[in-house]
Amino acid sequence: MELDGARIWVTGASTGIGAALARELADRGAHVAISARSADQLAEVAAGRMAVVPVDVTDRAATVAAGQAVREALGGLDVAVLNAGTWSSFHVEPWDSQLFADHLQVNVMGAVHTMEAVVPQMLSAGAGRVVGVASVAGYRGMPGSEAYSAGKAALINLLESLRGSLAPRGIVVQTVNPGFVATRMTDRNRFPMPFKISAEAAARTIADGIARDRAEIVFPLPMAVLMKVVRVLPVRVWTALTASMARRGLHGGPERRRG
Repeated sequence: MELDGARIWVTGASTGIGAALARELADRGAHVAISARSADQLAEVAAGRMAVVPVDVTDRAATVAAGQAVREALGGLDVAVLNAGTWSSFHVEPWDSQLFADHLQVNVMGAVHTMEAVVPQMLSAGAGRVVGVASVAGYRGMPGSEAYSAGKAALINLLESLRGSLAPRGIVVQTVNPGFVATRMTDRNRFPMPFKISAEAAARTIADGIARDRAEIVFPLPMAVLMKVVRVLPVRVWTALTASMARRGLHGGPERRRG
């Protein structure tokens, strides 16, 4: 698709990948609206050249209303980038069910609420594009990422299901699966993060993938290859590897992040 002149809504755009992507899309000539919880941070990202629509995507009614506000601000909508997300590590002792609920509410239901805000209008128009930002962490479960990986796996599956459902109606669905990206959510991780790239590099890759109509945008390349291989490892082999990681403490600490 042509990004120049496209009307694009990016959620989770106050920091990190979302902020960098909003700037990249605007640099390429797109008309951009950005959302997150912090109006002040959004205004800083927008720098007077984007529409600012603050919203907490865990609030269904507010998110649907935000979708309408975005359409009014941009004069319509061509692309919705579902980027809002949260990360925190998980420990089996003590068990924290609320942590799972928080992850699913933001990483899955936040995307579902945003879809509700845009998909009906796209169906009526017979055109549109939904870009969901998941993670390579959704490919296989890893110790310390039980809540995060579960939510991202659900999002990957949801996007894949919708791709088939919406394609005959003229709507494109793209899945973005980043590896490690240098953001506030990863800055304080206390475990190895191989092949980590900058948010700006991630934004360029995502923008290129959207423009090239790639169904799945996975990066960086070494991480994409590694995780594709990991997906086909036998369960016993993967269990042995992850158990070894857990024994050596190669997973995150208790910090909680949302962006």
